[in-house]
Amino acid sequence: MNNKSRITTINITRVALSAAILCILGPVSISLPFSPVPISLGILGIYFAVYVNGWLWGTVSVLVYLLAGFVGVPVFAGFTAGAGKLLGPTGGYIIGYLFISVIAGFFIEKFEKKIPLHVFGMLLGTAICYLLGTAWLSLSLKMTFGAALMAGVIPFIPADILKMAFAVSVGIPVRNGIKKISTSAIEK
Repeated sequence: MNNKSRITTINITRVALSAAILCILGPVSISLPFSPVPISLGILGIYFAVYVNGWLWGTVSVLVYLLAGFVGVPVFAGFTAGAGKLLGPTGGYIIGYLFISVIAGFFIEKFEKKIPLHVFGMLLGTAICYLLGTAWLSLSLKMTFGAALMAGVIPFIPADILKMAFAVSVGIPVRNGIKKISTSAIEK
């Protein structure tokens, strides 16, 4: 087992801190009068989690967050929680967070110095989240796919692009700082 995937105290701590950040950012949301889907900072938390942890441990952070919400901790948008939220109209977007973490985390980890590929990974992961969430919303509320797209995706694109830009501007220095600290700790 290599050092990147081995369970260590540092990995567990970073996963816990990333999940905690997701639990803080996830409930922060703005309801839109024309959509059952709120604007949430949850996706920003995922981008941070994968910058800090990479795809594997970033995804574990997202799973911890989802499990906390599933068992009733009010960590989803608007301080909601429970299986009903995950199975409800916006549940597809919440489950889609896993795709964001795997895909964006892969691009961030694999292409360490190539910021355009970080952004591409975030865009691709978010697009898959949008697709899953829109299909789920459409089925749940018996809307056409186009109507669900207009209610659950189109209004969110500008905010999600801003979240990506913020994540890149903050995530890269934090990732570099963590790597520097980890390297110096290993050398001692």
